[in-house]
Amino acid sequence: MGMMKEFKEFAIKGNMVDMAVGIIIGGAFGTVVKSLVDDVIMPVVSGLFKLPDFSNLFVVLGEGKFDTVDAAREAGVSVLAYGSFINAVVAFLLLALAVFFVVKGINKLKREEPVEEAPAGPTELDVLQEIRDALKK
Repeated sequence: MGMMKEFKEFAIKGNMVDMAVGIIIGGAFGTVVKSLVDDVIMPVVSGLFKLPDFSNLFVVLGEGKFDTVDAAREAGVSVLAYGSFINAVVAFLLLALAVFFVVKGINKLKREEPVEEAPAGPTELDVLQEIRDALKK
C-alpha cells in the first residue's frame, strides 16, 4: 500500500504534470509544423525552383520503374526516399527555429527589468555635517 501512495505522490508532482502537458503540446506542434512544411512551404519551394514535389523524389534500389514512392513500396521494392528526408530536415529546422523564438521570448520575460534607483538623497555624512553646521550658528 505504501508503494501506491509513493507512486501517486510522484505522478501528481507539478514537474511530472508539466512535462506531460509539454510532451502532448509538443506532439501536436510537431504535427502542425509537418503540415506547414509538407502542405505550404515545400510546394512553394518546389514551384519557385521548378522542381517536382520533394516528397516524391526517390531512387529505386531494385528492379522496376515506379511513378511514386508508395507504388514502389507496395510492390515490395526498396527505395531511397531522399525527398522525404529533405522534407524532414526542413521540418526539423523550422521546429528548431520556432523553439528558439519561444525560448528567447520566455527568457526575455524572465529577465527582470532594471529597477530605477530612487534619486540619491543626502548621505548620513551629509546629514551629520548639516547638523554640525546648524549647531555652530
